[in-house]
Amino acid sequence: MKHLLDTRDLSLEDALNILDTADYMREVGTRTVKKLPALQGRTVVNLFFEDSTRTRLSFETAEKRLSADIINFAAKGSSVSKGESLKDTAQTLAAINADAVVVRHSASGAPQRLAEAGWIDVPILNAGDGTHAHPTQALLDAMTLRQFRESVTGIPTRGSTLEGMRVAIVGDILHSRVARSNMWLLHTLGAEVVFVAPPTLLPIGVEDWPCEVFYSFDEAMETDLDAVMLLRIQMERMNAAFFPSVEEYSRLWGLTPERFRTLDKSKQETAILHPGPMNRGLEISSIAADSQQSWVLRQVNNGVSVRMAALYLLMTGGSSADFQTH
Repeated sequence: MKHLLDTRDLSLEDALNILDTADYMREVGTRTVKKLPALQGRTVVNLFFEDSTRTRLSFETAEKRLSADIINFAAKGSSVSKGESLKDTAQTLAAINADAVVVRHSASGAPQRLAEAGWIDVPILNAGDGTHAHPTQALLDAMTLRQFRESVTGIPTRGSTLEGMRVAIVGDILHSRVARSNMWLLHTLGAEVVFVAPPTLLPIGVEDWPCEVFYSFDEAMETDLDAVMLLRIQMERMNAAFFPSVEEYSRLWGLTPERFRTLDKSKQETAILHPGPMNRGLEISSIAADSQQSWVLRQVNNGVSVRMAALYLLMTGGSSADFQTH
């Protein structure tokens, strides 16, 4: 594995290698000294053409914990805002001997272009591109689901797939790179994936994807879900009316207090996830977001561990076996 561009490209072996390595990296975060010397003397460039706070801070924290040198490159205020191309930017990074590039871009496919065009020969990590992919978000979600299942069944996380789990992803599937990356990864890990959304917020061709589709959240909830992931409505990507009103959306497709109480009384435990930022009162109620069933804060915590794992594996060529104690 030379790059991390899309979960669709990940084999089961690669996915488990990242997740198992992330388990070890999480232990580093519980120590008094939260650092490893693994990337000492290596330079990671965070190349963000699109605004981000949580993902950028998570990657920066991961890089610091691995002792890497960091260069933060934001498009605003740089030569990009003056018309510099992606190729020119990549060649500049090659000239300063960058050892890896984390890239976030509003154009779908930009990280893959950077990885395959021959402008720079280092690992490329996709931190989100357009409506295409967000692989590290999907990996941290899978890490969280493994932890949830361990808490319910006692099945250890390491080496474990998500075989038999049923996960619903609810909301703005059409504009969500998180939904796409999660679907492919969860399918690879053996989980059943359910999309729940109004027809206007589902992509063309979704019937050919490895998932079930429901237009009714209540009907989907009757199918014994192990986890529910709510997505925010991406108003900034919408140029038309995709639903009559936010009130109607919340009533039909939001995890309202009433729907949460139904979920809470179901026969099995159900995890509540959200990739953030949350729109409380729209796709998720505060009572659900702050409940014992919410794993949202664990997702944030796992983000650093997953990004540490991805950086370590891509930049050192190592594996999860490097951390196994005998």
